[in-house]
Amino acid sequence: MASRSTAEYYRNLKDISPIRAIAETLKNNSNVRKVTIAEAYEMGKTQPGVSETDLDIYPPFVEKMGLPKGAKVLNDCHGQIVGRTAKARRFYNRLAESKQLKVEKDLREALYVMQHHKLIKAEAVLGRDKDLMIKATYITTESDAVNVFNWLSNFTPYELLEEEYTNSKPLPVQDIIIVAFNEWEIEDEFYHKVGSTQLALVDEKQNVIFNFGMRYFGERKKGTLTLAWTSGMRLGMAACHGGMKEMDFTGCVKPEHQALGKRSIAFYGLSGTGKSSHTNSIDNGKTLPEGVTKVVLHDDAFQIDPMERVCRVWEPSLFDKTDSREPDHPDWKYTLSLMNHAQLTLNGKNLPIGLDLRNSNGRALLDRDLLGKWVNRCSFPTAMCWLMKDGILPPLIKFTDKFLAVSMGAALATMRNRAENVREDELNKLVFEPFANPFRVYELYKDVEAFLSLIESGADVYCFNSRGYWRSSDTQLEAIPLQTSLTLQTGILMNKIEWEAWEILPGAMIPTQESIDKLLPGYYKRYNPYKRDNYNDYLDHVEERFRQRRQYLDSSDLREKPALLLKLLTSLKIHR
Repeated sequence: MASRSTAEYYRNLKDISPIRAIAETLKNNSNVRKVTIAEAYEMGKTQPGVSETDLDIYPPFVEKMGLPKGAKVLNDCHGQIVGRTAKARRFYNRLAESKQLKVEKDLREALYVMQHHKLIKAEAVLGRDKDLMIKATYITTESDAVNVFNWLSNFTPYELLEEEYTNSKPLPVQDIIIVAFNEWEIEDEFYHKVGSTQLALVDEKQNVIFNFGMRYFGERKKGTLTLAWTSGMRLGMAACHGGMKEMDFTGCVKPEHQALGKRSIAFYGLSGTGKSSHTNSIDNGKTLPEGVTKVVLHDDAFQIDPMERVCRVWEPSLFDKTDSREPDHPDWKYTLSLMNHAQLTLNGKNLPIGLDLRNSNGRALLDRDLLGKWVNRCSFPTAMCWLMKDGILPPLIKFTDKFLAVSMGAALATMRNRAENVREDELNKLVFEPFANPFRVYELYKDVEAFLSLIESGADVYCFNSRGYWRSSDTQLEAIPLQTSLTLQTGILMNKIEWEAWEILPGAMIPTQESIDKLLPGYYKRYNPYKRDNYNDYLDHVEERFRQRRQYLDSSDLREKPALLLKLLTSLKIHR
């Protein structure tokens, strides 16, 4: 098998943490009934807050999962909280010993109360490549059945992959356990309270998460995925919250295009930076040659293995916002389940509306078929791209200094805007999310080391700016259209761009005029970094933004690796 059970993993049983032991004891309670995805679906239909719509669940999924023919999409509507709650997270291994003892006591009491409810559990396999599979068990109350259905839909029911899983190579990581108790109540200021008390307790070293007082499916999905990413990192792989596709040029007409072979490209960016647009575009705005084909690994979660030089996917589904999908949008045909959607009667049918009418953050689980042709593993990335919103950066940069490349990923940034109701002085401050992964639960230096290993294994690193580039000030920006960015992506994939040093930032390069104007006539003049209006003011802003990057890294756990930190900070220094 792939991951290992508690008894198999812990040769010395004294190494099992109390947190793991509490979860394992519940998992093995004879009163906890195991359910299939079909049973969870039928139970979920009668759950308070859940409504059966007239929208068909994607028929191939229905057949594969053994659901009733013509099964309809369920819409699970919540109360006050319709998204993840970061403030509810508590990391067991970071707590003082006295707090650990307190949490253990509270967990035992919570599970005692929980067992007065009817309990169910489900088993899934995380990972769709035979060389990276982890078994997970989700334990909860019957009143949470719709989330069991969603969880099994998001990953893969164990029964469907049992033979492949059993025959896959053993991995030195434990199975994952998730425990959820929506009805949990406690009056204690140690725990976060909004409406009701909430707790997302993470023990990443022993692969356990507790979700208490939290109904939202995203907590289950990202909690499970967080432990999967962390397990992959423990195996020497880089955890990636991003999109990745592989382009195959071998079917092109021209020999010079065929010679490009297969090239994979990965995109890391926060919401609104263009990650999905870059990943899901079939032809990069009609800039790719005829005959090229695309497969998508995933648009959200994967792992890169630098030893075997492959990338592997964790999930067979997508978890998308639906705020821009009208009722006649073609994506609805791929729907598996919904959360927090308004419903209207349209043409005599009870249908979900994906325009965030009821609340923000309406979400859909969608089959991966929506992406077209997909794969469970693809080749090592030719390119990794940081997507940022920072007006002092040119539209495209290539890094030749590996420490600068990884520094920019570790300090991956976006900016606040006036819609967020912040003070004017906050608008010039960068907001950082290392490698665009808010679900990292281990030290930042481990990600830095992992991405350095990818660069040393041959991945080139680029940075796209999707905010707009300084024209005359940080608010008067030269637009960077999506079509421009997609054309630049094609230039990277097809080796059409030649590079020259960006002297302001040693170790960074920008496209040469001769090469880039062939792709995008007028690009060099429009985005020449040395021709910014109010140039000295521009340089002041460049210096300030990179000072913020250095300050951010210098205040992180990278201090535990002083030699590495010094190389990163040195790489971020500006030369005027």
